Parts: sequence; structure tokens; C-alpha cells
Amino acid sequence: MAQRRQLGIAVVGSGRIGSLRARQAMEHPAVNFVAVSDLDGGNAQKLSGKVGAQFHSASNLEVISRPEVDAVIVSTSEGEHLEPVLQAIDLGKPVLVEKPIALSLADADRIIAAAEKKGVEVRVGYSRRYKDLRYLLAKEQILQGRLGTVIGAAARVYNNRSNGLAILRRNPQATPVVDALTYYVDLMNWLLEGATPVEIYARGQKGVLKQAGYEVDDVNWAIITYSNGAVVNLGVSYALPEKYPALGHATRFEILGTEGVILLDGDHTDQLMYTEKGIPHVYLPDHNVNMVFLSSGTPGDWALGELWGAIANETRAWLDHLVTGKKCVLTTPREARLTLETTLGIQLAAETGKIVRLPLSS
Repeated sequence: MAQRRQLGIAVVGSGRIGSLRARQAMEHPAVNFVAVSDLDGGNAQKLSGKVGAQFHSASNLEVISRPEVDAVIVSTSEGEHLEPVLQAIDLGKPVLVEKPIALSLADADRIIAAAEKKGVEVRVGYSRRYKDLRYLLAKEQILQGRLGTVIGAAARVYNNRSNGLAILRRNPQATPVVDALTYYVDLMNWLLEGATPVEIYARGQKGVLKQAGYEVDDVNWAIITYSNGAVVNLGVSYALPEKYPALGHATRFEILGTEGVILLDGDHTDQLMYTEKGIPHVYLPDHNVNMVFLSSGTPGDWALGELWGAIANETRAWLDHLVTGKKCVLTTPREARLTLETTLGIQLAAETGKIVRLPLSS
């Protein structure tokens, strides 16, 4: 029997994803203490009352350093990961940080260096791995050799412009490539484990996001060549019409091998509902749609008082791992760095019109 222990968890960042993570932590049978923080103390107080946390503060360090806290979840906005992650590492506490690990390779390298020096485990929340069984099953088939040699793959993700603008308002550096396509770069790198991206060709086109004041492409397409010769096509658009019926990612994912193929349809067009009453959006509190693809919420979906899907599955897997030592497949910091480098390479190739080779020069 694996040794089991009780946990205290600090959740840094009391926004949408921090709220979901905090609730999952509170409901885990091995968690006996939860502290939450936010630079806006009112947000932390509100979340604490909502989930029944034992402590809240406007100081991230105060909750991270609480003696009852054994591990830390960093759910701040993309550009604010570095400081709380380093604080947790310095105190020897394992960390789950939201993707991307950082917005620059320099910050990612600081996290990796600190974690390896201290011997502290850090994982990065690329929750698509845990969306449902589909990607775990795909990984299993590849490991079992049922596809033969993977020689190519493709993925694309669509979302509406309201999501894109909400992300850009939060952090203009968190473009659809760096903040959304990154999930599928992570999946490709994971499924093609053992090979690494070496060359990127990408193009983009501006439109409604630029009209809203952001020098960001509405659509990007990239072709990535891996060190073993595999070729991958990736695409993203976060500028679909405001009332597009997906509540999150609408995806298509394909893996091509010498002896087989896997096709994963994540558009959710087979789960359609129309309601005159409207249905709320998991990310955008004032955004209602009448027609919706059910189960298309990016972090998961609420049903009968519980969250089901990617964030719930991933958070439980990480907590189970900490409690029992059970293996988990959450993204490692070095995997996350490679994914960040690849997304930055896609963005650079689209901006310059030139082929980009990896690794990027420092």
C-alpha cells in the first residue's frame, strides 16, 4: 500500500480557475486545510467564503508560508506566475502552476533552475491531457505501438472573440497562440515524446482583434517539423463570432502513424441545445448564448452541483499523486518550457514571415 498523508493546500489567485481548483481541493478526502489569496483581498475573501477555506489573505506569500500548507496551486494571470512559484519552491513546497509556465523563456528557466536546485516538484496545468479519456487513450495506443511510427499529426482549436478579448484584456502578451494553441503544442510534444520541434513555418492574418486595439492575429496556422522527421500542422482562431455556440475549445485532433490513425473530434456538434432562456458561460459572467454545444467548456462543465472534466480530473490526479505517490502525467517544467519555446517560435514565424528554427537563440 502506498503511504497516504493529509495535505494543506494554498491556492494563489482567486479568479475563475483558482476558484475551481480551490473547490476541488476542498472536496478531496486527503485535504484538511485550504488557504486562498489574491492581490485583491476582496476576491480572496469572497472565494474563502464560497468554498469554506480556513484562511485567506491579500498576501500571496502569507498563504504560501502558512505552516499548515504542504503544496501550492498558482492560478494567477499568465504574467504573474514567477514570484509565487519561486516563493513556494524556496519554502520546499510542491507547486501546480497554470499554463503557460511563464511568458518568457528567461522566467521559465528561473523556475526550472530553482526547482532543480531545491529538489522541489513543479507541475504545469496543461489540462487538455486530462480533458477526458481521449488523449490518455491516444497516448496509450502510441505507447503500445499500435500506430507504428508517428509520422504526422494535426490539431486546430476555435473559440469566440469574446474569449479572445477577455484574455487579451487580462494580459496582451497572452495571445491565442501562447495562451490557447499552447495546449495542443503540449499534447503534440507529449504524444511525440522522444522527438522535439526543430523547424516552424507559420502564417497569420489580423482582423477583429486588431480592430479592438490588439496587434494580434485572428487566425494562425503553423507547420512544425520534429527531430525525427514527423510533420505537425497546428491552427488557432479565437476570433469566431461572439455567439459561436462552443463554450470553450472546439477542436479537431489527428495522429497519423505508419500502421494506424487516431481521429479525435472535439467540436461537440453532436451535443447541441437551443434554449430561449440562454445558458451562462463558464469564463464570461455576462456572456449568454441561446445555442450551445454541451460539454464544450474548456475547464469542464457543471452538472448536478459538480464540476466534470479537465480541471477536476487534473486537480484530483495531482492531489492523488502528492498523497500516495501515485504516478501522474501532468506536464513537467522542462516539457512546459519546450512548449513555451515552440509557441513563441510559431508567433515569431507568423510575425516575420520567416522559417524559425529551434532552439530559439537566447
